[in-house]
Amino acid sequence: MQVKEVVDNPKFTEVFTTARGAIYQSDSETCWYIDFAGKLARFDYRCLLKLKRAIDSIDIEQKLMDAKSPDMEIIFICACDDTYVLTLTQIIHFKELLQGTFVMLDLNQIINNRLYRTAV
Repeated sequence: MQVKEVVDNPKFTEVFTTARGAIYQSDSETCWYIDFAGKLARFDYRCLLKLKRAIDSIDIEQKLMDAKSPDMEIIFICACDDTYVLTLTQIIHFKELLQGTFVMLDLNQIINNRLYRTAV
């Protein structure tokens, strides 16, 4: 179970947004908020990585080709409080949201490294 510290007015920084959802960073709480599938869920970075691995591990093409495969997935991450029950379409949109978020984080790190290296 995650230890949650409540901050009165957390300030969110938008990391990545699609038409279906958004991911925000809260520096004051040192966590991430995912707004997807009708709920706002709080994750620390470790759980965010676990969620990305769980979503990336779903073989959507295989599920679409297999007539016996269910059209829904239950995404449960150990040591995290939130569970998602998603359709295959939602999984595709969630995967897009998470991939875009990690691209933005990588891009931010590259920019910071270049600026710091140039300044030193």
